[in-house]
Amino acid sequence: MSRQTVETLDYIAFARRVIRAAGQRCAEADDYELAELITLRDDVEDAITRAVVGLREQGHSWQYIGDALGIKRQSAQERYAKACAA
Repeated sequence: MSRQTVETLDYIAFARRVIRAAGQRCAEADDYELAELITLRDDVEDAITRAVVGLREQGHSWQYIGDALGIKRQSAQERYAKACAA
């Protein structure tokens, strides 16, 4: 496993812990904070799209990306090809 892979997995685990903690804090807050938490959905989708674009730029196939996303190759291509072409 490369150093980058290990650091990336640690970073994702950290992000997961922060998001879970934010959910707990929102559980003790009010609707404004909950609305802010929901906006993270778009940020996560943007991050996934950036990752897919980067993998495609590195030459990874749609099959590779679909497998990583847990979806079919065709579904991955349909969902992200436009972002990769931009």
